[in-house]
Amino acid sequence: MASISVRRLSKELSEIKSEGCPTGINLVKADDFEIWWFTIEVMGDSIYKEEIFTLQFRFDSGYPISAPAVQFVITDGKQAPIHPHIYSNGHICASILGNEWSPVLGVTSVCLTIQSMLASNKSILQRPTDNDRYVQHAPSNPKKV
Repeated sequence: MASISVRRLSKELSEIKSEGCPTGINLVKADDFEIWWFTIEVMGDSIYKEEIFTLQFRFDSGYPISAPAVQFVITDGKQAPIHPHIYSNGHICASILGNEWSPVLGVTSVCLTIQSMLASNKSILQRPTDNDRYVQHAPSNPKKV
């Protein structure tokens, strides 16, 4: 019998493939139920206009009861968006990825929340104030912080 996690991810992936993603969000890779990649583009007038960022979702057997590990992917000279809630290692400081996670949330709702977080930043291009200390000591998995 398939685990709750596999059943839920299978359902979410099926919906994404049949209905598509919201505007500005695209599924890049979902070969298994452990790691998925999405691109996010902020729509409308934004300081991130015409930039496309990649998000990685890592799921453990506790999903959807526990939140996925979500972070921006840093590859090919691309960095994580410069934002007061995004560390330079790609970790995202968002309550829905921690203590405000709910099993009713899903992959696309997390993508929309991050897209909205970026869109609402109208003028501040800065990292979190503790970026250097955090990055120096942070584990590779943002859920282990």
